[in-house]
This record gives sequence, structure tokens and C-alpha cells, in this order.
Amino acid sequence: MTGTAGTDAAGTRPAAGTDPAAGTDPRRGRPRSPAADTAIIEAVLRMIEDGLSIGELSMERIAREAGVGKATVYRRWPGKSALMLDVMRSLDTDIPPPAGISVRDDLVGIIEFLRIRGLAKRNSALLRTVVTHVKAQPALWREYHETVVQARREVLLSVLRRGMERGEVRTDRDIDLLADLFVGPVLSRALLHEWADLPEGLAEEIVDTVLDGVRPAVNRPPTAPHRATSSSKRHIT
Repeated sequence: MTGTAGTDAAGTRPAAGTDPAAGTDPRRGRPRSPAADTAIIEAVLRMIEDGLSIGELSMERIAREAGVGKATVYRRWPGKSALMLDVMRSLDTDIPPPAGISVRDDLVGIIEFLRIRGLAKRNSALLRTVVTHVKAQPALWREYHETVVQARREVLLSVLRRGMERGEVRTDRDIDLLADLFVGPVLSRALLHEWADLPEGLAEEIVDTVLDGVRPAVNRPPTAPHRATSSSKRHIT
């Protein structure tokens, strides 16, 4: 998200009663105004940050806070839930494109992105509020997954395919299952066990542990046979 709340692309907040989208009616073949999109979305974020619940936000109130006409809002979104989906997208950060040099480093970068995303959700009341609202709307939640979440997964799958081509990842297992092995631990901690730590170094630990198990057998370093110690015997008894 760029700029400050309620500002247009040039950094100027729209004056009350003015409409940044004036003269951009798509029915007349004119382009949609990015300034109006930004003003509307940031008006929603500003009001939620000020303590208003999503239930208290009407399209009319949003338009008034953004300094646009109500028709401008409805031209872009048929209702508040559709608007909230774009508000949620505005809070997302694009996953950095893999460097393509090391499969291991690219996997660490992806898992680290998810770790930071999990921390952001924990620490941001704003993000939690918006995510909760969108999740309560099955059609919107599915659309979010089919666009934002699936795009991230495709980045991960592309790295795994490259690892298979290079002989760094075994090819005799379903690639979607392999992807789940990498993202599962951090998602479990972030979503299912929100009290669990998401410490620095977690991404490296997950990737190295999973890679050790998914390397082709010919590339897997030999491991010493496990010898149970007295302490480990006490632990499993």
C-alpha cells in the first residue's frame, strides 16, 4: 500500500466533497481512477484503525470518508464484502520472486515470507479484523485463495519443479504433497497453534529438515545408525 491514509497518488488528500474519480465513468470508455481506488480502500483502513467495526461501515459512510461520490464506490464494488476483499489484498505483500540460483535458498525465502506473514497477522488487529470478515464469506474466501494464495503456491511449485529437474528433489512423489511438507509446519504454527513461536531461523530449519527427506536417495548423505541413550529411553517410556 503506498502513500498515507486518504491520499492520492501525488500524496494529496482529496478535499471534502470532491470526487477523485470524476470524469472516469467506465460506461463512457474512460479509465478507472487509481486515485479513487486508493482513497476508498485507505478510508476503510483508517476507519477500522480508528475502532469502527466492519458492521458499522456502510458504503455511504465509506464514500463520505474517502471524499468520493457513492456512485464511485458502487461502480467499483457491488457491495461491502467485495470491497473488503480488495482491502485485504491491499494489506498483502507480493512474495519476492525466487532468485533461481539455489533451490534451497529459494525455498527458505518462500517459507520466511510465510513466517513474517504469520507474525503480521498475529500483531495486526487491522489485518485480523479484515481476514475474519473475508473468511466468513465463503465465496470471497474462495476467490482470495484462487488468486492470492494460489499465486504464492505456484511460486513454490515452480521452485520444486526446478529442484526435480536438477536432481535435488525426488520425482517419485506428488509435487503438491511435497509443497505441503514445506509450508505445513509454518502454517500450522501460524493458524492452528497461534501460541507457538515463529522464531527467526525457523524457515531454514524447516527447509533443511524437509530437504533431507525429499532428496533422491543417491544424493542423500549417509546417516549414522540411531542409538537410543538412557535419557531417550526414559523419555519414550
